Amino acid sequence: MSNILAIAQKELKGYFASPIGYIVLGFFALMFGYFFYALLIIFNQQSMRMAGFGGGPALNINDQLIRPVFLNMSVVLLFILPMLTMRTYSEEKRSGTIELLLTSPLTDLQIIMGKFLGAMALFATMLALTLIHVGALFAFGNPEWRPVATGYLGVLLMGGCFVALGLLISSLTRNQIVAGMVTFALFLMLWVIDWVSQFTGPTAQGILNYLSITTHLDDFTRGIIDTKHLVYYLSFIAFGLFLTARSVDTERWRG
Repeated sequence: MSNILAIAQKELKGYFASPIGYIVLGFFALMFGYFFYALLIIFNQQSMRMAGFGGGPALNINDQLIRPVFLNMSVVLLFILPMLTMRTYSEEKRSGTIELLLTSPLTDLQIIMGKFLGAMALFATMLALTLIHVGALFAFGNPEWRPVATGYLGVLLMGGCFVALGLLISSLTRNQIVAGMVTFALFLMLWVIDWVSQFTGPTAQGILNYLSITTHLDDFTRGIIDTKHLVYYLSFIAFGLFLTARSVDTERWRG
């Protein structure tokens, strides 16, 4: 475990040894802040409009504000997470340090888990920055905490899937730009794969909806934790890391 944490710490420091870590954190904080305050203004306008018409049922802040914020946050991840994962193995190959890493007294599993946890630590830091806005919402409003907690869990698991897939793509090439572009393309495919489901039969529609990575996030943003969604995300992460291990093992034999 100490070896895994040492690699994770090295990866995390590596992000901030270049502008990548700061750019990613700044861009994510900026985009989240924009979506949050834009939706907050819309929510306030709708609330005042309802009050002007003589009241009526109060607007649900979780449905009108928090849930859309989480869904918009997941869109931003399509563009940001490829920047986190594109360098994990590609940079090692380009700089020639991959040989030293593979010949060190570390197992493939330790290397992969260390890189995965390092990227996830930066991703968790990104999410932690958003707690400032959500904390202010709890301080001045009265949202339900459960959809907020499950929403963060869903986004974290979705991010884990993206990171695992990004590690796999990065392990297949030495070019960071190629790794980033291919990773983004696959992320986008997983995002829109259910769009064509309405033009297919019931069986194909069920399969495409299940493969869609956003379909499984929706219940989390509603405060629902369904085991089928947990199984999907955790299986996706495990399978992505397994394929990465096979790719690294192939690289070791080539070396």
